[in-house]
Amino acid sequence: MTAPLSRRSGGRAARVASRAAALSDDIRPVRPGMTGGKFRPLTDAQVDRIHATALLALDEIGLADAPTSGIEIMTAAGARLGDDGRLRFSPALVEDMLAKACRDLTLCGRDPRFDMDLSGQRVHYGTAGAAVHMVDVAGRAYRESTVQDLHDAARIAHVLDNIHFLQRPMVARDITDNREMDLNTIYACCAGTTKHVGTSFSDPSHVAEGLELLHLIAGGEDAWRARPFVSNSNCFVVPPMKFATESCETMESCIRGGMPVLLLSAGMAGATAPSTIAGAIVQAVAECLAGVVYVNAMKPGHPAIFGTWPFGLDLRSGAMTVGSGEQALLSSGCAQMHAFYGLPGGATGGASDSKLPDMQAGWEQMCTNVMAGLSGLNMVYEAAGMHASLLGFCHESLILGDDLIGQALRCVRGIEVDDETLALEQMRDVCLNGPGHYLGTDATLGRMQRDHVYPKLGNRSSPKEWEEKEKPDLLVNATARKDAILNSRSAARFDPATDAAIRARFNIHLPA
Repeated sequence: MTAPLSRRSGGRAARVASRAAALSDDIRPVRPGMTGGKFRPLTDAQVDRIHATALLALDEIGLADAPTSGIEIMTAAGARLGDDGRLRFSPALVEDMLAKACRDLTLCGRDPRFDMDLSGQRVHYGTAGAAVHMVDVAGRAYRESTVQDLHDAARIAHVLDNIHFLQRPMVARDITDNREMDLNTIYACCAGTTKHVGTSFSDPSHVAEGLELLHLIAGGEDAWRARPFVSNSNCFVVPPMKFATESCETMESCIRGGMPVLLLSAGMAGATAPSTIAGAIVQAVAECLAGVVYVNAMKPGHPAIFGTWPFGLDLRSGAMTVGSGEQALLSSGCAQMHAFYGLPGGATGGASDSKLPDMQAGWEQMCTNVMAGLSGLNMVYEAAGMHASLLGFCHESLILGDDLIGQALRCVRGIEVDDETLALEQMRDVCLNGPGHYLGTDATLGRMQRDHVYPKLGNRSSPKEWEEKEKPDLLVNATARKDAILNSRSAARFDPATDAAIRARFNIHLPA
């Protein structure tokens, strides 16, 4: 006769099974859109001074090189065109356009599960960049990135809980025709994930066909306009204080096509922006405020992200640096300005100057990701996978970044203080009536999933256990997980009829 299972073993088995199951959103310790903002590197008086200085810069210096269409749009709204060809903006005009700007923005995923609410200081992490190389961790080498690499990055990002959106992280260097590269970038990203996608256009003339492709994916123009799941990452300015003429024309076409835009100002402190942190923030804010005027003069309330992306510079060599403490402060200060304006905003965090996913990469990625999240940055771009000061992208690092961002999000969540978490009754019961420790108590077991983030690849075993498991290597395990993901079919793939229609209309370079 088989002995019945004890209540203790049965209870333990049930708890093990429960812990292995996917967590529902209401008890996940971290999730997209948690509210940050507890870290404020700027005082209220300093925020006011940055705002006032940015307004003076717009009123007295202005921006050059707007396209003819942009000049017409902005002067009709009240901007002044000087004899020097620069557009200047009065404080009153800027304030008027800020009042019209979109604030409660939700960026849609192709799957509504991945919609991102950017209101307030809700934090989201994702990829970005235009890397031209892939990092080969096994060979410790770099090679040119391809459209297949881009598609694979999208597929990997799709299954990572803490990567909330995919902005194109690399350039498909194997496609030499820029028009085909732009269209295949959209295809590769959207065929790899149903999370929100960000992309760029290398020429304004490519936007119309890009929108046609998106209409096919969405199931028609009306469906696309109802839920635009791709945004345009638009470098509409060339710092310092000049419009990027062709990018502005691209932005106008995207706005007419119902596509959200990221107003991206990416000055380099010490080169194309002032070398001081405060000065770099002032210039980025001024340039993006000009973008707010531009967008809302054209179409009031059009969804736009205030994309202040000032980067650091190593003044010893002139090399770009994205993993420094100064970079963390630049992005955190920008996040505070976004909150001041009440606008959805984005900046960089999580990129590394290191060439490989090593200890340097770890400290750089964690420093900038944590500070960006704590500051309440809505969109933390380049948060995982980016190396060599944005020149290289690494699939294994993207996977490892999921663990890293999980810990960063736990910092964003902060400390809850209430009767339950203060735990006085637990202390009383354990110390006066119980075993003298909290291991295995109902309270401890009941909150172990709700309060704690457990790494998927990070190793917390003892040295003895580590040896018994044949000394598992972090990068080797990351590569194994990458292979497992890519050996399964993409969950975001298009249905056969849609894919056939796309391939009949466009030259798609990925195999069917």
